[in-house]
Amino acid sequence: MILAITSGEPAGVGPELCAALARRDWAARLVVIGDRGLIAERVHGIAPEVPVADYAPGAAPAPGSLEVLHVPLAVPAVAGRLDAANGRYVLDVLDRAIAGCKSGEFAGMVTAPVHKGIICEAGVPFSGHTEYLAEATATPLVVMMLVGGGLRVALATTHLPLKDVSAAITRPLLTDTLRILDRDLRQRFGLPAPRILVAGLNPHAGEGGHMGTEEIEVITPVLDALRMDGMQLVGPLPADTLFVPHTLQHGDAVLAMYHDQGLPVLKHASFGGGVNVTLGLPIVRTSVDHGTALDLAGTGKADPGSLFAAVELAIAMAGGRP
Repeated sequence: MILAITSGEPAGVGPELCAALARRDWAARLVVIGDRGLIAERVHGIAPEVPVADYAPGAAPAPGSLEVLHVPLAVPAVAGRLDAANGRYVLDVLDRAIAGCKSGEFAGMVTAPVHKGIICEAGVPFSGHTEYLAEATATPLVVMMLVGGGLRVALATTHLPLKDVSAAITRPLLTDTLRILDRDLRQRFGLPAPRILVAGLNPHAGEGGHMGTEEIEVITPVLDALRMDGMQLVGPLPADTLFVPHTLQHGDAVLAMYHDQGLPVLKHASFGGGVNVTLGLPIVRTSVDHGTALDLAGTGKADPGSLFAAVELAIAMAGGRP
C-alpha cells in the first residue's frame, strides 16, 4: 500500500512535519509530494541522519529514508514568509496526489496544511481542501468529519457565515449528508450499524418551536424518513447536552449543524492529535487538524502528532481496518 503525503504550504510547517515521518516505521509506503530541495532542507534541520530518496514506483526506497515525489517550487520558499508566486505550486502538489489516487497508484492521500489566502492571491479561487477535492473528483457532495479525542464529529455545513447557516440546512442537504456519513462509517470505518447523534440548530433544539422552527420543519422530518430506511439516528438533540459523556457513549458519530457548533468541542478534546476526514469521495483523504503555523515553520518545534494520526487513520481506512 502506498499513501501520498502532500507537503502543503512551503512557507509553513507542512514540509518539516512530513520530514518527521521518517522517525517512525509505518504499515504502508509513504511518498511525500513536494519540492525535493525544500523537503531535504527541512529534513536536514530536524533529522540530518535521514536520507531523502527520489520516488521510483517500481522500486522500494532504502530502509530509513524519506521518499519524495518531486514537484518543483516556482520560487525558493522561506520558512514563515508567504509568497503568492508559490500558490500554484501548492495546487500542483494536490493535483499530483489526486491523480495518483484516482489511477490507483496511491491507496489514499494525507494532506499537510495549506494557506487559503495565499492561493487566492495567486489568482486561483480556493475555499479549502474539501471543496477542491470534491470538484477534482466530480463529487457532488462531500462531508467534513473530524476524528480525535474519542469523538467523530461531522458537519452539515462547513465554511459559511453564521447568518447563512439556517437557509443552507435543507431537507435534501441533511438527507444526503446523513446518507454519506452512514455509508462511510460502514465502509471506511467498519461499523456495521452506526449510531449517529444529530444536533439541533437552535438553543435547546428549538425548545418546541419557541427558539426556532428548523428542528420541527427540517431536521425531525429528515430523521424520521431515514429511520424508516433503517438508519440509527438520535435527535435532534440540544448541542449543549449532546457533548457530554453520558450522551456520547451511546453514539458512534455526531452530526453538527455548523462548523463552530461541533469543532470547538472536538479540538478541545484532541488538538494536536485530531484528524480531518473528507467523506463521500471516491478516494481516501485525511488531513491534519491545524493550520500552517507560520511562526513555527523552520524551527523544528512543530508537533507532528496530528499528521501521524492522519497517516494512521488513512492506512486503516484504505485497508478497511479502522
